[in-house]
Amino acid sequence: MAVKKKSSGQSASIAIEDPAAHEPKLDPRHCKFRLRLAPSAIHRWGVYAEERIPPYRKIIEYTGERISRREAKRRGERRLHYLFTLDSYWTIDGAVGGSGAEFINHCCEPNVQSQVVKGHILYKSMRWIEKGEELTVDYHFPHDVEKVPCACGASACRGTINLKD
Repeated sequence: MAVKKKSSGQSASIAIEDPAAHEPKLDPRHCKFRLRLAPSAIHRWGVYAEERIPPYRKIIEYTGERISRREAKRRGERRLHYLFTLDSYWTIDGAVGGSGAEFINHCCEPNVQSQVVKGHILYKSMRWIEKGEELTVDYHFPHDVEKVPCACGASACRGTINLKD
């Protein structure tokens, strides 16, 4: 299932099936804090803080292969993909050379936001993040694409990863 997501003005798509297709790992070269991957109560794998992270700090860069929109459309039809639209032409495929940021799960009350800075997709803390806390971002999937149920468990959960109409 391919679905578009939007976070801080940028679009991405993610599929939520076939956990064996992309081996979960973190690339420490792109992590500014100690992080770990572990099973998540939200969905499959999650990224967790291994130390306390202050607000408004870069945590990790979303990396991967830079591909054209045409190639992104082709790859988006695959069963599992980690695509994040960088701009009107380029998309980053986190399944190929990803930093591990592609495993940050959606939450309707996130502690992380994405930001595009000079051609780089950065995930930054929105508040203090405690050691052991799962990093989450609001995917902001558009309301006009296939609805994806949300399992974040937040008190203000929308019930869907998609934005409301």
